[in-house]
Amino acid sequence: MAAVAGSVLLPGDAGYDDERAVFNLNYELVPAVIVVPESVADVQAAVTFAAAQHRPVLVKTTGHQMVGQAAGAVVIATRRMNEVVIDAVGRTARVGGGALWSDVVEEAAKVGLAPLNGSSLTVGVVGYTLGGGLSPTLGRSHGYAADHVRSVDVVTADGELRHVDAESEPELFWALRGGKGNFGVVTALEFNLFPVPRLYGGGIYFPGERMADVLRAWTAWHPRTPETMVSSFAVLRLPPLPELPEPLRGAFLATVRFAYNGTAEDGERMIAPLRTAAPVVLDTVGDMPYTEVASIHNEPTDPVPYYERGIMLREFPAQAQDKLVELVGPGAKTGLWIAELRALGGAWDREPAVSNAVATRGLPYSLLGISVGPLSQEQRLKGSVAELLDGMEPWRGDRRLVNHLAPDEATDAAAIYGPERYERLASVKKTYDPTNMFRLNHNVVPAA
Repeated sequence: MAAVAGSVLLPGDAGYDDERAVFNLNYELVPAVIVVPESVADVQAAVTFAAAQHRPVLVKTTGHQMVGQAAGAVVIATRRMNEVVIDAVGRTARVGGGALWSDVVEEAAKVGLAPLNGSSLTVGVVGYTLGGGLSPTLGRSHGYAADHVRSVDVVTADGELRHVDAESEPELFWALRGGKGNFGVVTALEFNLFPVPRLYGGGIYFPGERMADVLRAWTAWHPRTPETMVSSFAVLRLPPLPELPEPLRGAFLATVRFAYNGTAEDGERMIAPLRTAAPVVLDTVGDMPYTEVASIHNEPTDPVPYYERGIMLREFPAQAQDKLVELVGPGAKTGLWIAELRALGGAWDREPAVSNAVATRGLPYSLLGISVGPLSQEQRLKGSVAELLDGMEPWRGDRRLVNHLAPDEATDAAAIYGPERYERLASVKKTYDPTNMFRLNHNVVPAA
């Protein structure tokens, strides 16, 4: 790969360990080669090399979600391709394959615009968006991040750079938006932005012992709110970390998170009933510039060892509420760090102007379990999450959000997407990646 202007690193080379590092400290990449491209031509050279060597390719920006160790593979680490260009008039962003949400939020805010970012701004834009992109700030009124992609520049398994949109290659455009990393290396993404300079948002934290009261109050409350209000409920068993504010450090809590795209006065009035659901430990809800939205969920910004997995719920009746209290409430012997329930609906249920492969429309809740600890405790970590999700099995939806899946579920793609959608994805895969070069993911196998 002499033609590469960026870095080409082999095991033992200076920089190899830095480039294979991922956000989740419980996963380790041990690829044969790491390419850190600086241009599209570098990406093409890496893909062409991998094809000639019959090696799989893994694309990495931050490594929040990994499948396997990439042993023998070519890893393309996109972090240097992180340009962000905002079109204030057209209300769009064009970003490089390695851009993070923090880059986009900051640049868009300068002209009063906002993207459909996730709860953490340290996540890569491309991986999040290709997996659907469930924005806890603006998603209920605008839908999935994938719904607002205008075009994708992608290097496919044949080494070709393709500019893909609804007109140029409609089937590939459909599959990329929701099909995650199955179809190539995305070098640029263009998507819509929204005129949202500020939000009324934050979290109200209650004693964990009052979980049942808070959960029932929130479950009755959220269906009556407008689509401009996004909310979620979580149970936290937080470690005694010094970076956490004093009332949260080492605490067992129930919390409701809010993001309201409207006036602070309306938001204040709307959430008033929830403020009386139980005694309040900490209330961070208030008017904020959009640049501060990461404070709503307040997720770690430094790498951590964790295990996470999620399911969708097709309903959440009183029996399901009781079961959740039993599984993670004050009497539970769980090892979970977080159990989070997001209320969906609204634009998340509506088909976008240009349809895509996102599989979870019509499912009203997303349930996520996260346990934190080193790999030596893997069975305990997985067991804690399984206990939660298996316990909620009677209400589980039949499709899954690919961004909330564990590595163990990499062979479940047919179940993730449902048979009809999976068949279509497999057909697109056969056209653009017939040898399954991009298989180190929740894999869609090329159609026979």
